Amino acid sequence: MDATTTKIPAEWLADFEAASRRALPLRMRYAFIHTEKPGLDDRAFRAFDTMAAYREWCERTLPSWLGYGRV
Repeated sequence: MDATTTKIPAEWLADFEAASRRALPLRMRYAFIHTEKPGLDDRAFRAFDTMAAYREWCERTLPSWLGYGRV
């Protein structure tokens, strides 16, 4: 696929081309967005005696949008 068949807006193409000219460290800096993760970011380390205890903690503590719940 190329830009002519996928109808990519010209302003998007200009943004992509400008980004490709940036130095790699700068591109990496802008590539990742830190998102606060309630329940996970409040401690640096956690340990659980069993997987069942870990799963119970996830279900009780973490919001469903983080994706740690059972399916």
